[in-house]
Amino acid sequence: MKAIGFKTSLPINESESFIMFETPVPEPKGRDLLVKIKAISVNPVDFKIRQNSAKDTVLETPKVIGWDAVGTVEAVGEDVTFFKAGDEVYYAGDLTRSGSNAEYQLIDERITGLKPSSLTHAEAAAMPLTALTAWESLYDRIRIAEPKDKGKSILIIGGAGGVGSIAIQLARKISGLKVLATASRPETKDWCKAMGADLVVDHKNLVEEVHAAGLKEVDFILDLVDLNNYWDTLVELIKPQGHIVSITGSATPVALNKLKNKSVTFSWELMYTRSMYQTDDMEQQHHILNALAKLLDDGTLKTTLNQTLKGFSVENLKEAHRLLESGKTIGKVVIEY
Repeated sequence: MKAIGFKTSLPINESESFIMFETPVPEPKGRDLLVKIKAISVNPVDFKIRQNSAKDTVLETPKVIGWDAVGTVEAVGEDVTFFKAGDEVYYAGDLTRSGSNAEYQLIDERITGLKPSSLTHAEAAAMPLTALTAWESLYDRIRIAEPKDKGKSILIIGGAGGVGSIAIQLARKISGLKVLATASRPETKDWCKAMGADLVVDHKNLVEEVHAAGLKEVDFILDLVDLNNYWDTLVELIKPQGHIVSITGSATPVALNKLKNKSVTFSWELMYTRSMYQTDDMEQQHHILNALAKLLDDGTLKTTLNQTLKGFSVENLKEAHRLLESGKTIGKVVIEY
């Protein structure tokens, strides 16, 4: 089969930043599915790992990355119970295994869902990683539930990105929250409104903008951009006994003591935790993806696909990485095979 990978971390404009190569089609064992891939999408994690995982070294075998994928099950391992050959599936992958930038991939059935039947391959490929991240942030970390939280407010930092686009929809349409999303350009503001945001505020003057919208503080905050840069602002805007979730990490210690007087809860979210550590509830991602598929099929949620590149090629993968690295993408970028 054909796969695209890299042997060393290079800027995306370098000729060898990605290379196509031939490798054997793997055989599924245990709970693995062999999936023939039809479409993939690219996320910030893709270019961050490409930039950092092979610095100052040259790998013998190219590293294949990529996580979001949609495809058809070609064969199954002996312990598979959720799927059969011929099923169309979608998934967000596993950081510890070979990725989706290939014609075929092995994926554990416990982190795989049935593809939304009403969506095209490209529309479905846009969803898994970001939707799982948003779902886990809202329902596993904050533990938002009706009726206790209906009508409460959430501030989403980075509303027009992949995670923000689906988090807006889940918070507004599923949980009945009042959603404030940050955006600064006319096109990103329009996108956030189209996703269902009640209010769009400019991240450059966040405290003033939230206050001008009639809110002194918010019940929940979801940081999708830069925790360190926004920390003092988040501390000021979160309500007493509120909850902050961040997916962005921090290179320096976070001053959690600033949350003490308000008794605020802080949580990290990493969608890969369940697969990386083979947690007891790993198959919860299978159930979440199936629940999301039903919500997409009945029209409650809509795909966040915004741009499709046609053809599995080095050129298209490079272009997708260039777009993500620009920091100006809206919604999701997908490569359709």
